[in-house]
Amino acid sequence: MKPDVVVLGGGAAGLLAALAAARGGRRVLALEAAKDAGRKILVSGGGRCNILPMEDAPARFVSESPNRLVRRFLDRWPLSEQRLFFEELLGGELREEPESRKLFPPSNRAKDVRDALREALAAAGGTLRTAAPVRDLVRSSDGFAVRLDGGEEIAAPRVILATGGRSVLAGGADAAGFAWAAAMGHTVRPTYPALVPLTGDAPAHHALAGVALAARVTARSSGERAASTGGFLFTHKGWSGPAVLDVSHVVERAALGGASAEVRVCFGGSPASQWDAALKGAAGARSLSSFLSRSSLPERLASLVLETARVPDVQLSYLSREARVRVVETLTAFPLPATGTEGYRTAEVTGGGIALEDVDPGSGRSRLVPGLFLAGEILDAFGPIGGFNFQWAWATGRTAGEAVARA
Repeated sequence: MKPDVVVLGGGAAGLLAALAAARGGRRVLALEAAKDAGRKILVSGGGRCNILPMEDAPARFVSESPNRLVRRFLDRWPLSEQRLFFEELLGGELREEPESRKLFPPSNRAKDVRDALREALAAAGGTLRTAAPVRDLVRSSDGFAVRLDGGEEIAAPRVILATGGRSVLAGGADAAGFAWAAAMGHTVRPTYPALVPLTGDAPAHHALAGVALAARVTARSSGERAASTGGFLFTHKGWSGPAVLDVSHVVERAALGGASAEVRVCFGGSPASQWDAALKGAAGARSLSSFLSRSSLPERLASLVLETARVPDVQLSYLSREARVRVVETLTAFPLPATGTEGYRTAEVTGGGIALEDVDPGSGRSRLVPGLFLAGEILDAFGPIGGFNFQWAWATGRTAGEAVARA
């Protein structure tokens, strides 16, 4: 088969792009480096696949490009239409998880999502080749030459570049798409691990490994601020949980510029006024640590809070105003001595990538290279935890696939 379009990458964006192009009547060949396609789909949501969020949140996406461009890419395939597509593809309504505002497949099995996409692609006449690492992509007189391991070369009049990022690399994948795009003249912004646990040398914190609770985490650097509310977890190396992952990019981006970021935690997410009122109104015979433990703070964490605040564990009736102020400040702005992250090994996504200004949001077409389309994580944008990055992958993948079919 001589393909009309070659899709480089068999992940979420690549599979959706290939499917859209095939359903549009194009002869499609999708190439995936790993032995199995859709690795991120398979591992998402603990094997359940958090397929989509329940609500849009374009303002929470991170990119060096203006947020209006992020919105234009997402608007090409609205969230409501994505939900209907997957409900039809999977044969049932998506499962709602109201507390986290996440959507899952009817079967609660990530493999069913990946398999449904593969089967739909085959039914539309598209071809997916796995264990087919691409080692080079170069322009030719009639489009592109796609060069695989072993010397095989495939001529492609059009190419959709959906090679993903540097996180969760499957066997054979190497994130070379960034280099190919740069060689063709695109602006590729520095990449970094995002949605990743934080690390730091803090033995007193590491001793609390396994302690989890709800919190609001805020990270600040000289040029950026991010905040998120959700699960918070102490680990043997530092801190994790959705609230931490959502702000981790501030730490990484500050480090790229040779600076550091300040990270603070508000336990329980309650404002200072609420903690202060609770302390004032608590029974005087109770100890301070007992009060904190009964206020949803694990006992070991309560001890660390008092140690950090430099306040002894006294009965509440003996708590001075000055000491109460320090406790409240610590409960609502607890410092995390974060110095880095766990890196790409545990990162959910890759930050940075191809500048959105180089790509037409209405088609995914490169503004610099005729016949080249781009989709997914290779683009400079990512969203928070909760299905938003699949939303981006599905939207940009479908846009590129449909545009190729019209070309």
